[in-house]
Amino acid sequence: MKNAISFLLLLITTSVVSQPKYTISGYIKDAKTGEDLIGATLFCKELATGTISNAYGFFSLTVPGDKYQLQCSFIGYNSKVIPVEVNTNITLKIELSPKISAIEEVVVSAVKENDNVRSAKMGVVKLQPKAISTIPVVFGEQDVLKTIQLLPGVKAGNEASTGFHVRGGGADQNLILLDEAPVYNSGHLLGFFSVFNSDAIKDFTLYKGNFPASYGGRLSSVLDIRMKEGNQKKTNVSGGIGLISSRLTVEAPLIEDKSSFIISGRRTYADLFLKLAPEEEMKNTTIYFYDLNAKANYKINDNNRLYISGYLGKDRYKTKQATSTKIDFGNTTASLRWNHVFNPKLFLNSTLIYSKYTNETGVSNKNISSTIKDFNLKGDFNYFLTPSNTLRFGLNMVHHTFRPGEVTSEGGSSGDLSYEDKKAIESGVYLSHELKYGNKLSFDYGLRYSMFTYLGPGKISTFDENGSEIETKEYSKDEVIKNYYGFEPRITANFILNTANSVKASYSRNRQYIHMVTNSTSATNFDVWQPSTNNVKPEIADQYALGYFRNFKKNMYEASIEGYYKNLRNQIEYRDGADVLFSSAIESEYVYGKGQAYGVELFARKNKGRLTGWLSYTLGRTERKFNQINNGNTFPARYDRTHDFSVTGIYKLNERISLSASWIYYTGNATTYPSGKYTIEHIVTPFYTERNSYRMPNYHRLDLGLTLEGKKNKNRKYQSSWNFSLYNAYGRQNPYMIQFKQDTNNKARTIAEQTAMFSFVPSITYNFKF
Repeated sequence: MKNAISFLLLLITTSVVSQPKYTISGYIKDAKTGEDLIGATLFCKELATGTISNAYGFFSLTVPGDKYQLQCSFIGYNSKVIPVEVNTNITLKIELSPKISAIEEVVVSAVKENDNVRSAKMGVVKLQPKAISTIPVVFGEQDVLKTIQLLPGVKAGNEASTGFHVRGGGADQNLILLDEAPVYNSGHLLGFFSVFNSDAIKDFTLYKGNFPASYGGRLSSVLDIRMKEGNQKKTNVSGGIGLISSRLTVEAPLIEDKSSFIISGRRTYADLFLKLAPEEEMKNTTIYFYDLNAKANYKINDNNRLYISGYLGKDRYKTKQATSTKIDFGNTTASLRWNHVFNPKLFLNSTLIYSKYTNETGVSNKNISSTIKDFNLKGDFNYFLTPSNTLRFGLNMVHHTFRPGEVTSEGGSSGDLSYEDKKAIESGVYLSHELKYGNKLSFDYGLRYSMFTYLGPGKISTFDENGSEIETKEYSKDEVIKNYYGFEPRITANFILNTANSVKASYSRNRQYIHMVTNSTSATNFDVWQPSTNNVKPEIADQYALGYFRNFKKNMYEASIEGYYKNLRNQIEYRDGADVLFSSAIESEYVYGKGQAYGVELFARKNKGRLTGWLSYTLGRTERKFNQINNGNTFPARYDRTHDFSVTGIYKLNERISLSASWIYYTGNATTYPSGKYTIEHIVTPFYTERNSYRMPNYHRLDLGLTLEGKKNKNRKYQSSWNFSLYNAYGRQNPYMIQFKQDTNNKARTIAEQTAMFSFVPSITYNFKF
């Protein structure tokens, strides 16, 4: 490993022997709102070199002293040429105006038109909310999580769910960040909505597998979501009124061109209509969610800026019946960021983060709850050595507090159960480097070193592989119980064959120290976040990928094929027959094993013209192997799907009318069905054999959408649009679950009962802005 670090430093130093004299730096912004533009391109024609703005809109370009024409461009904005005479370091504030015409709008955009070919990054998708506004989804709500499920390598969870699986990984193996704060549950209303209000969101980036070294703690993917900062020019009010939910956003300057804020809120009101239902049970049912996004920023001077942002969301479902049910869960996040420019080449972002997720489920008089709470401090540096040579480094430290589960009853009982809080510190340091050798070869590589410390106090038991207790030891407050640590190297290489073709290869290792253990067979489906402990080891994944990328007709069309193989270690499952809810030693119910995922992803997209859209196909396999499950034989993971196909199209009929459609097909999820039954004292009991040896029926559906914009008038302050959508247009009865029951007419016979979540779901939403 020392040799690897020495080689890394050697590459950095040898590539910067000859440094240009002067640096052009600054920020690239939206001319109408003052929002920073992430991933905007600044290109120097004379030197045929350039750079892109980082996640905060900052750029740095070092060039020899001379006169230049700098071209600044960004998807969906008018390009701008800035003449400069460079004889000293220069600071620029560049503002780009949005394009009025959206006929050739890119639906899913990258940094620039041929970035998929020229960039060393693999498996990276960049989205903007306005680019997905016409894609039809259930209940007509714009949703980035539903959109990314239409991409190769990303599999949806259950029907209409916002949960997703990337390249064979579990839902908990995705790191979801909102302004750098982790979000532990991304779904609202039992998963039908995501927690991300598109009115408050500026930018999304999805990394599948080989993500930058600045990210850590997950095995499969990173979804990095950035909130808007608020309009620095004028006050804007926007929102939407739908059939079951409405939203409202207000953004305005506090000090023009210096400080601004945004507040955005949503709420469903299906529970209000239930009061009109004739059935008493429906009248007494409560079901709704609300969320609130808020952010403010202040420019202290050209070198210092402050941001504060937060999110609060809550879901509530409650019935008052003979057997009452209650589900309450919610996320709370807060981020305080400081951007500092040391000099034109060195940029720092420091962040203090708070995140909390609480989940409570009640059945009859029993309540089950769990909580995870984080405090995180991090610092990220960008050092722009040369136009083809960027160094990134930083560190972070997270203090985790877990309450794995608490079982209580009204009035208290002997069956009440409470687990001790678990505390841990997770930290990491990283160094990454982007380097180009001429016009053909480029590298993006880095090294992360992560550490995890499990802390007292507590009475800690150690279990063997059969769940039997070996020993118990008492630990005092903040005493170290267990340490884990290790290196996480990652590298991507890109060889450009010509301006339209390239071949890329990558390798990455990731470690995950916190885990969500899912009990899919429980009626409550209660998921618990669990840290690595003396019994639970960190999960480790090694991923290899190889891809070919090709553009056609001046980047109007693009296509790619990527193959991947992922090796997984220390995977966690409940053992067969586990007492999930009432075990006093929950770690004795876990078993540990390994897994693998491999597949091929095909992607084709049309970027320009009245008709835009993409086609996505994944051929994949996801397997697990546990000594204590399935007689030690390999079995498919629950979310294993052989085939996953989707096609999405958007047709711009004219300036005001857009038509859209999505068709989805995939192989049914792996599942465990009873292979037989037996009777003991007149009680019929199902008999199970191999784990996940059966399949749900194949899934397919068609969604349709129409967006009607208000009349175009530059002088008109009030703008509006209507969005109509039809989810599952041909009424396919896709099974949400299949249950096996005893036939009431013939007790010797068992019948399978299928439950479908949705048939036709029409939606209409009125959107406005002024």
